Amino acid sequence: MKKSSLLLCLLSALGLSNAFAQSGKPLFDHPFGVQAYTYRNSWGNVAATLDTIKALGITEIEGENPNGVTPDDFKKMLTDRGITITSIGADYGAITKDPEAVVKQAKYWNVKYVMVAWIPHGKEFTIDDAKKAAADFNRVGKVLADNGIMLCYHAHGYEFGKYENGTLFDYLAKNTDPKNLYFELDMMWAFHGGADPAKLLYKYKGRYKLIHLKDIRKGVANDLTGGTPQVNDVALGTGQLNVPEILKAAKAVGIEHYYIEDESPNHAAQIPVTIAYIKSLKE
Repeated sequence: MKKSSLLLCLLSALGLSNAFAQSGKPLFDHPFGVQAYTYRNSWGNVAATLDTIKALGITEIEGENPNGVTPDDFKKMLTDRGITITSIGADYGAITKDPEAVVKQAKYWNVKYVMVAWIPHGKEFTIDDAKKAAADFNRVGKVLADNGIMLCYHAHGYEFGKYENGTLFDYLAKNTDPKNLYFELDMMWAFHGGADPAKLLYKYKGRYKLIHLKDIRKGVANDLTGGTPQVNDVALGTGQLNVPEILKAAKAVGIEHYYIEDESPNHAAQIPVTIAYIKSLKE
């Protein structure tokens, strides 16, 4: 059986065959990347995990060397498999305390992007939290920008609480220098916080540079907690998000790197479905 027939059977079984039947050019035309956290329970065997990533056709990683392997050894293992680190993460506390150390790390990995994924806050994210974060991001972002590195903030959903005529995320965007702070869209977390991922991309065109490809189980209600059980992560196209609309927007605004992030314990089975679904989409 031809690969195309196998793909059609797989998507049909998942109720996704309509996407495959579309005609035209592929909607997605970028390399596939993966967020290293997806494989957090598999890095005990680094070589085998990287072999799995390579076999999936993934050529980019967001993250650094896992525990148990040196940065130099990890670099060699990646090079041997044709995989490149294109973004690294940084803890909010660490980067605000010593941004120069993060610059050093970014230069070691030869990446243009550093992502911060969480702003410390209490039970609820408040305007005071947003004001402090905006000031910190402006200061730290300039240090990185002066070294040719882009700081990207990855929202987790709690930032979409209402504030004045918009949201706290709008406050962050409007009160940070566009030259010093960019964004990484986690499409699932934005949706879970009540935002429209595609509209966010268009609204802040030029600010979004990276994206996490992620979907959430049907029936899960939105909230502002910034969290949901990991079993609620599902393969793209099987959950609540309008993936074609988001990918169309991402393409239109010039997203540079696309990372699959699947926190589910079932990610090994789900990621091939995600990739097949994305490849099936047409313009």
